Amino acid sequence: MEEIRKKTLETINVRKDRSGTRIVVGMATCGIAAGARPVLLAIMDEVKKHSLSDVVVAQTGCIGMCRLEPIVEVYRPGEEKVTYVKVNPSKAIRIVNEHVMKGKIVEGYTIGAESK
Repeated sequence: MEEIRKKTLETINVRKDRSGTRIVVGMATCGIAAGARPVLLAIMDEVKKHSLSDVVVAQTGCIGMCRLEPIVEVYRPGEEKVTYVKVNPSKAIRIVNEHVMKGKIVEGYTIGAESK
């Protein structure tokens, strides 16, 4: 699995310049325990599937809201950061397809929707 991950990361240029969209997945112990690893892999697969060369996928440590893990943050140029919570692989795919590719925030998955 580690070999596949490394190849995928190289293919989508995970650490290239930050001028495009960035997708950040919380991968601290709390996130991993909540299922962040399959979420990260689903995002990387979807980015690769659509050849999204202007998208950077990155990992971070604890975001500070362990009860809402897995957490995914999307940073698009010129827009506010959007934080998605309780993400699973199918939600991750929808986030890539709707928010990252089309610019349409998936409101029901955001931290704002969770707090209501």
